[in-house]
Amino acid sequence: MAFPYLHDLIRAATGLDVPLPLPTFGLCVVVAVAAAIYVARLELLRLYRAGRLGDRFPVSDRPRRGSDVAKPSGNDSRAEVTSRLTNFVLDFAVLVVLAGFIGARIASIVEVPREFVADPWGMIFSRQGFNFLGGLVLGVMAGAWYARRRGIPIRVACDAFAPSLMLAYALGRIGCQLSGDGDWGIAANMALKPGWLPTWLWAQTYTHNIAGVVIPPPGVYPTPIYETLLCLVLFAALWAVRRHPFRTGWLFALYLLLCGLERLAIEPIRINPRAHFLGIVATQAEILAAALVILGAAGLVALSRRSESAPTARSSAPT
Repeated sequence: MAFPYLHDLIRAATGLDVPLPLPTFGLCVVVAVAAAIYVARLELLRLYRAGRLGDRFPVSDRPRRGSDVAKPSGNDSRAEVTSRLTNFVLDFAVLVVLAGFIGARIASIVEVPREFVADPWGMIFSRQGFNFLGGLVLGVMAGAWYARRRGIPIRVACDAFAPSLMLAYALGRIGCQLSGDGDWGIAANMALKPGWLPTWLWAQTYTHNIAGVVIPPPGVYPTPIYETLLCLVLFAALWAVRRHPFRTGWLFALYLLLCGLERLAIEPIRINPRAHFLGIVATQAEILAAALVILGAAGLVALSRRSESAPTARSSAPT
């Protein structure tokens, strides 16, 4: 069962017919962005207190007694710096979300060029068919540009936002599941279902889905649920190791690796169209995910050497 709008979900849960035609996918995106902003702000504040944000956000070299939290220097009060960081996170999030949606739409169009030629406006303004990896690429590019423009070291910003990106993806997939936007899996093989696993967690028909597709019983794999659960675990892992002793950028490299591996793991049971690329038959998502794995692995190798010295509060050169 799918619930494209909030009133569908309320009706199914309570039996009440409340006129709330709010799209569940959009609501989940809002929740995902809000959660990501909160987590990113927490991490940026920690990095500020460690003196790793450059001269735009300076701190003194003398920490408080009994604490590793440094005092602001110059004329910047702690409240002022916190406000500036909050504004940076909000502006950063808006830019990345907009760029991400554009990138996701472009990537989804590239996957089905014939459908785009047949109905270009319908594809551009469709409420379904967003490719996350395409959104990730353009979103990261936009975020890196904005961080550099604001004087925050790019690799520091990437590390700060890595856990929140994984969390946002996990929560966003809930919207895909609720609305039934077409991001489900292939026909489920019921012969392989473990006896202890509930049927709804193995196969669903997504009745009344927003894509308008009729799925015959027993249904398809509910891949959005799998991705939500897996990415929540990966978010917890990234959050747990965010204080790593390795060089700046290591955490983001780990995020890229985990993001790519997660998508490669789920893609074999998804319905994305396959294409021929240099003699390889794969989906566009598999190709992009493989590139993320390679970039992430290379980054981990290059940055796994422990930092030679602790970062200073006055270091302002982008890293």
